[in-house]
Amino acid sequence: MAVGVFDLFSIGIGPSSSHTVGPMRAAAVFAEELKASGQLERVASLRVDLYGSLAATGHGHGTMTAILLGLEGFHPELILPDEVETRLASIAETGILQLAGAGQGAGVPLPYGVKDMVLRPLTILPRHTNGMTFTVADAAGEVLHEATFFSVGGGFIVRDGEEDAALKELDESKQELPLPFRTAAELLAHCQSQGLSIGEVMLVNERASRSEEEIREGLLHIYSVMEGCVDVSLKREGLLPGGLKVRRRAPDWHERLLKEDKDRDPRYWQEWVNLIALAVNEENASGGRVVTAPTNGAAGIIPAVLYYALHFTPGMDTANQQDRDDVVVKFLLTAGAIGVLYKEQASISGAEVGCQGEVGSASSMAAAGLAEVMGGSPSQVENAAEIAMEHNLGLTCDPIGGLVQVPCIERNAIAAAKAINAAKMALWGDGSHRVSLDEVIVTMRETGKDMSSKYKETAMGGLAVNVVEC
Repeated sequence: MAVGVFDLFSIGIGPSSSHTVGPMRAAAVFAEELKASGQLERVASLRVDLYGSLAATGHGHGTMTAILLGLEGFHPELILPDEVETRLASIAETGILQLAGAGQGAGVPLPYGVKDMVLRPLTILPRHTNGMTFTVADAAGEVLHEATFFSVGGGFIVRDGEEDAALKELDESKQELPLPFRTAAELLAHCQSQGLSIGEVMLVNERASRSEEEIREGLLHIYSVMEGCVDVSLKREGLLPGGLKVRRRAPDWHERLLKEDKDRDPRYWQEWVNLIALAVNEENASGGRVVTAPTNGAAGIIPAVLYYALHFTPGMDTANQQDRDDVVVKFLLTAGAIGVLYKEQASISGAEVGCQGEVGSASSMAAAGLAEVMGGSPSQVENAAEIAMEHNLGLTCDPIGGLVQVPCIERNAIAAAKAINAAKMALWGDGSHRVSLDEVIVTMRETGKDMSSKYKETAMGGLAVNVVEC
């Protein structure tokens, strides 16, 4: 299916969309296929092979535990945090995995855990560095079902051998859209010919599969999960898990802001934006419930910039709930349209193009969303997106210890401020600019290809090797 706004903004668990959400989704699909084949009861053994970046940084990203949950039949968008803790505690205590046991019907108990997975960090499969193979066999060793998947960023998965079919289906589904686009030039052409904003073009396309009421309700639900993520994070204190001993800052910062800024003084806008970005990514780093926007590693940028739109833009101090909801919907539709461009022309996978594909694309999407709700024309919105990405080009993915903590959490706050500045710069212009968004996206893609693999989510370069973990 054509990439839509609900693909780019999906609900899952932290800390990584490509290393946690995608692998869990792939494992769940494998478990469902096995169950549907009628051969589940014959399964006597299970093997999981992880390749490339999944093997190199999987422990720090929760890949292995996410796969265990997926193999039990849990999907990232449906599983609740309490279920995550309960099932992982049970597997760790008993050493038994309930294969395809979630939902109706009993699963097959297998002695299997994290330590049983086969890690191949130096083996890169041709399609993508985030490869994984699932294999089950009967008591005689006969293979009953086997499948290889790739987690290609943002929680999206692709099955090995079906790439061409998937691309064909994608192209066909795009042609069914009223206003299909792959490039910013095509998107702007629709805006001009139809007299629509970028968010409105996205809405027209979304209406091909959902009613306008369903779209609105879905996007407002997405934002409610973002708000809930912040609320939960602000109540947590102490250290983030994983061994780096990174202290949670959001609760203390929030308490200080409540004392210093009782009247929502505009002077404090950046402190509030920083707080929201930090809160979301601290919750993500602890494996909490977040919204991929468009990835988990960059999940704090869009909520932070949307918070700015709702609290620090003209007229919002007197806006009613209906008006505020309108801002949320317009912002997310516009951001989603820009996200489609990155997904179609380049990548949102840190393991494929570095952090420019995660934080950079999120900053670009957020800048566009803000520019649109602040009254920008389509060309100004496109300019805002271009400015934000242009100044995130070359951003590497080098998390210390393979954990989505340092530099990831602060990087979200910095990128959110970049997005706001990009939107303001674009709105002070007339929309005309020397470098197009399409040119920047192609540059990002080519930069990612040229980037040394050690700077693409392998924990083998940059801060990951130059900073002592403990």
